[in-house]
Amino acid sequence: MTNFNLNADMAESYGPWTMGNDDALLPVINSANIACGFHGGDYNIMAETMKKASANGVSIGAHPGFYDLHGFGRRQLNLSLNEIENLIAYQLGAAMASASLVGAKVTHVKPHGALNNMAANNADMALAIARAIKAVDRSQIFLAPVLSELVAAGHKCGLAVAEEIFADRAYMPDGQLAPRHRSDAMIHDPDEALERSLMMLTERRISTIDGTSLSIAPHSLCVHGDGPSAVAMAEHLKQGLTAAGLTAKTLPEMDL
Repeated sequence: MTNFNLNADMAESYGPWTMGNDDALLPVINSANIACGFHGGDYNIMAETMKKASANGVSIGAHPGFYDLHGFGRRQLNLSLNEIENLIAYQLGAAMASASLVGAKVTHVKPHGALNNMAANNADMALAIARAIKAVDRSQIFLAPVLSELVAAGHKCGLAVAEEIFADRAYMPDGQLAPRHRSDAMIHDPDEALERSLMMLTERRISTIDGTSLSIAPHSLCVHGDGPSAVAMAEHLKQGLTAAGLTAKTLPEMDL
């Protein structure tokens, strides 16, 4: 792989409460996943962040999650498949409207938190999400975790799929993200994150917590934007990957 995409979740502040440093992160990343108001964000923050993303040449994605502000969308909710479709359609529609208001455009969708993690292992949930995206706008790129049911669902529904890896998360032997309650779930050392990212992007494999090596076909690298070292981590990754000969692109510019 000669190209890579660096994405981050943002616009997750709410009213006067601030989450992350979006203004500092936007000049570094290539694609922004914009919270749609259900797990974080609100209509003012959505529109303002989209406007800034567009000004920075950053492609914009909708980042829909469970309706769970208190739990930041990280608590599992038991919804019917119909509810999940409605949940996704509602938030994607809101994101597309906000983008239009500021002269921008939503070009991808990435589910958030518990919704993403649950659907990664549940084919029916994954298909419900993909169906909703296709119904609202079939031109959307589906940003989905590698080795997940979401990737399969996106392809089944005829969506363009960008397979996502995480620079700052450890992986379980089945290829899914290590649960956050584990002490080894997060990668905090920038050099280790860069080394792992280079392996995933250039060697196209993941090394899991037990040493298993899994083959992958990644397109986009996520760095979490809500930690105190998020900007420094993103800058270190982009500089290191560029120095290794890779070229940073927005998601619509990637060869999917």
